[in-house]
Amino acid sequence: MSNNPPQPNNSEKIQHLRELNKRLNLLLFETDAVYHEASKRLGLADSDMKILYTLCHLGQQAPLVDVIRLSGINKQTVNSALRKLEKQDILYLQNANGRRKLLCLTSLGQQLVEKTVLRLIELENEAMLNWTDQETDLYIELTQRYLQDFKAKIQKL
Repeated sequence: MSNNPPQPNNSEKIQHLRELNKRLNLLLFETDAVYHEASKRLGLADSDMKILYTLCHLGQQAPLVDVIRLSGINKQTVNSALRKLEKQDILYLQNANGRRKLLCLTSLGQQLVEKTVLRLIELENEAMLNWTDQETDLYIELTQRYLQDFKAKIQKL
């Protein structure tokens, strides 16, 4: 006699995965809503926060194409936000090799990042402060794996 629990059939497993994906997506949507609230409380539009957050992680200057790709914002929205941020003297575009452009923070932009993005990053860190190293490593590992697998599936559409 085996102590192994019975294995679900494919339709049960698919139904279970649907429920898990539903929970995951609702958590992702709720997380987006929390970031929206943070942006609002810090006085930034969502697109501005995402651009500055991405730029902060890449350094005080970064290729525009990388900021667009990593921020998850479409090119048109990024360009609109950039025009506004340039007018506010928060950042500027600098020509790099040929057609490539670098996005660069001004000193005013760096001050804004310190008051907004770095505060948000501090709160993110505090949210995981009580997690063990194994929990944080597992969270990152599984999130990366899900993203990689999901991207591969989307490429086949």
